Amino acid sequence: MTAEGFLEGRRLQMARGVLLQCIMGGYPPARFYGSDDGDLALNADPQQIHRLPWSSQPRALAICDADELSGESSRLSTRGQLKEVIARYAARGLAPVVATELEFFIFAPNTDPTQPFQPPIGLDGRREDGHSAFSISSNNGLRPFFSEVYACMAALGLPRDTFMHEMGVSQFEINLLHGDPLLLADQTFLFKHLLKEVALKHGLTVVCMAKPLAHTPGSSMHIHQSLVESASGRNVFSDEAGEPTAMFRHFIGGLQAGMVDFTALFAPNVNSYQRLCHPYASPNNACWSHDNRAAGLRIPASSPVARRVENRLPGADANPYLAIAASLAAGLHGIENELEPTPAIQGEFAVPDSLSLPCTLHAALERLKRSQLAKELFGNEFVEGYLASKTMELTSFFDEITPWERRVLATQA
Repeated sequence: MTAEGFLEGRRLQMARGVLLQCIMGGYPPARFYGSDDGDLALNADPQQIHRLPWSSQPRALAICDADELSGESSRLSTRGQLKEVIARYAARGLAPVVATELEFFIFAPNTDPTQPFQPPIGLDGRREDGHSAFSISSNNGLRPFFSEVYACMAALGLPRDTFMHEMGVSQFEINLLHGDPLLLADQTFLFKHLLKEVALKHGLTVVCMAKPLAHTPGSSMHIHQSLVESASGRNVFSDEAGEPTAMFRHFIGGLQAGMVDFTALFAPNVNSYQRLCHPYASPNNACWSHDNRAAGLRIPASSPVARRVENRLPGADANPYLAIAASLAAGLHGIENELEPTPAIQGEFAVPDSLSLPCTLHAALERLKRSQLAKELFGNEFVEGYLASKTMELTSFFDEITPWERRVLATQA
């Protein structure tokens, strides 16, 4: 939209079906978004209108709510779903506090998708070979890129906690500061968009796939969650003596009850399961533990005032609005029904069948399809539409024969 049109308050409308557009660009049948495929109104959040600092021409980006023309939020909107979950907490006098950790890879341009990704050539003329994890000098070869990333984050008002080189080859992680869940979802979305745009300016490719390289750790989007009283700001996961509360246990119990059903919301793509089912510091379970990174739900070491639950299931490819909404909705379900978690696990452990997660997108979608809990929390319209879109993507994947199949199976008699 032109700046003039936006400032005049001109309404921007969009077909409902766009909210179910699959990643290849197609759409499921119209019955999943209304046979007329009528319009939605895109209403800009006044707190999320940003001048784009990386653009050579004056341009701005506005994060919008997708609302029905009658005024209510569209049930197909993931941002709307998150706002509804937050409102349910507010009705109980509670406010969730969330932080995200986002991992990503930086690669050289990949013009032939049949070939593996390669690290970029740094200022020293070399490609990284994987020995730079957690090094304070690990991004020297990419310093111009990171300098602009930092500057653009500051211009967009994105406060960062820590930035580090992660375990993978040319893999990095940012920790965003904790705060309101909707704000953190917006900031996570903006940061991913910023990364890709700035990378293009520097002749680089930023990849937020869950598992872009074989034999290398995947990329996560861990979600840290706590709850505070709306009035006082007191962390309700700790009592006055600094001990865990019943609400803390119930929140974990709800997450355990929902994680298996919601796996397709946290791990939305075929590639997501390459990360989960080759677990290298990546969980494929709904177990919980104190400071054990092999558990899907980890309680980080902290003071009582900072007691929180880290959901380690979502990948970097997850929709931040939907992943945060699903995680918080499951926790609230546990609080409302006073669900008790299983005993905490420590050290090496065997995962009970009841806490094992689906290991393929097909299995995860089948589990979501059977989930009455998902339909209760997100509504039939959203769940059925999401399933329809993701089934199209899975079908598209199966329409192609992979290089592995040609290389290995073609020689078989």
